[in-house]
Amino acid sequence: MAPVFSKIGIIGAGVSGLAAAKQLAHHNPLVFEASDSIGGVWRHCSYSSTKLQSLRCDYEFSDFPWPDRDSTSFPSYTEILEYLTSYANHFDVLKFVRFNSKVVEIRFVGDREATDLTGKPGDYPTILPGHPVWEVAVQTNHSDTIEWYAFEFIVVCIGKYGDVPKIPEFPRNKGPEIFQARSCIPLITANFKRKRLHNYLREEGPEGQPCTMVVRTLHWTVPHYWIWGLPFYMFYSTRSSQFLHEKPNQSFLKTLLCLLLSPMRRGASKFIESYLLWKLPLQKYGLKPDHPFEEDYASCQMAIMPENFFSEADKGKILFKRASNWWFSKEGIEFDDDTKLEADVVVLATGYDGKKKLKAILPEPFRTLLEYPSVPNIAFVGYLESVSNLHTSELRSIWLARLVDEKFKLPSVENMIEQTTKEMAVTKKTTRFYKRHCISTFSINHSDEICEEMGWNSWRKKNWISEAFSPYGSQDYI
Repeated sequence: MAPVFSKIGIIGAGVSGLAAAKQLAHHNPLVFEASDSIGGVWRHCSYSSTKLQSLRCDYEFSDFPWPDRDSTSFPSYTEILEYLTSYANHFDVLKFVRFNSKVVEIRFVGDREATDLTGKPGDYPTILPGHPVWEVAVQTNHSDTIEWYAFEFIVVCIGKYGDVPKIPEFPRNKGPEIFQARSCIPLITANFKRKRLHNYLREEGPEGQPCTMVVRTLHWTVPHYWIWGLPFYMFYSTRSSQFLHEKPNQSFLKTLLCLLLSPMRRGASKFIESYLLWKLPLQKYGLKPDHPFEEDYASCQMAIMPENFFSEADKGKILFKRASNWWFSKEGIEFDDDTKLEADVVVLATGYDGKKKLKAILPEPFRTLLEYPSVPNIAFVGYLESVSNLHTSELRSIWLARLVDEKFKLPSVENMIEQTTKEMAVTKKTTRFYKRHCISTFSINHSDEICEEMGWNSWRKKNWISEAFSPYGSQDYI
């Protein structure tokens, strides 16, 4: 049976998938969602206490504001799902989505020579060539039946989080297989079996037993977005504040100014650290990071402290253990300092492997080309991190739609690789955690470049005072 042919296919109906579907709606895309609902990680990787770590006004689509956007509370995951559902209904995006449709294979069927991306700017073939370039295998409703679809262009929006857990490597015979828990649950990871873990802790777990957090790398956390009475955005989210940070493609003069103003940049980081050390008992519990606050912000690893976290620590319900290496024993965990910890349940909150997840869906030889712009007729939305991933995904979806509609042309591969290399060089100078691909310290400059490529004015404010000192957000890109 011949594959069902369509112009554009989108994989995933999370935040980035919905944004892409809305911007490409005039092409009637097919959106494949593996689960039975939209929302991505907000739907499938959330606990009852999960909340957004940004204010509503910092996490909204440019043309669909929150109904209570000025609220100072952080919305729960259920509120976020309601917001995303309202967005999808308002723009009639759900008609494109095929639920319970898991993409299990992608196959390249185009002409490698015809889709060669080594030409000069403007020399590339059309994004929509009029014939299939990719075929997608879809498993529906968990059945054994596979349906094939053919597309001229596909957009991958499966995200970096969920599905592929990042499991630590353990010495031989010291992995979870030797752990003999006192309960019926030998090992639970933070990525799977959330309901089972929740039920165990509520119904079966030993009452009043403390939880020990094993920490390898400490990171800065903030209680709220105010620092010594000043709004947090003043330090990183305005054009003037980001002027202090090095950015790609800046002139020699700006580079020199960044160097001369570097004491101010370090001073801002120290100013924030002083407040956090005063406000939170980080030193009391040995939780003060060894690196500057700026490095965590530059790698998108700054987090909001959960409610009542340290009050529970004061009661002895949360204990802390810092260790570089650890492994399993029959009774629990052993550390490299020869200490041991008995445990009933071990929760691996070690994150996800976004790169492995992405590579798993692509065929060879494109897996090895993934880090360079040489994969033809395919786009990836939702992988670059910033202060607001929703805003980042939406702006890039707008850019993608205009590219598909041939409103502008891609630069040469050499220029794109050069730009990527410059961005990596900047992040390497800013933070030791540069592999997270975060643009938070030069996000405004990054958006400027996208606007310029689309033919938009990059300065979005009404006057120069607002341009210099007001925070940038999604509403500036309407």
